[in-house]
Amino acid sequence: MRRLGAGVALALSAAPLAFAATPSPGPVRVQASADEFSLALSRQSVRSGSAIVELVNYGEDDHDLALRRIAPGARSYRTGIVHPGGTGELTMRLRPGRYRLWCTLAGHRGRGMVATLVIRPQAR
Repeated sequence: MRRLGAGVALALSAAPLAFAATPSPGPVRVQASADEFSLALSRQSVRSGSAIVELVNYGEDDHDLALRRIAPGARSYRTGIVHPGGTGELTMRLRPGRYRLWCTLAGHRGRGMVATLVIRPQAR
């Protein structure tokens, strides 16, 4: 029986550890750009799971962002008011489905500040 050198034995014993700790993906990020009176998403579709949705106000008026899954009894999430040049953020877990995003300030949704985001199931 042959003896393995100390360096080879150490490398072989550490090899399983290198594959055991695969990093989990970080949250997906979606940016919603707001101005008078439009809302544009940086992506139209993302994978399900942890997500950060950021509102950037490029306009001259205040805006906010609401997000709700298009499903009966779904909960709404909302940033605070974001002043011109500012940002707001929502951090949450998104389940697969379609989500509506809109500005809740008076008359803004009706003037076009609405978008749809599709959340895809995780790849297996």
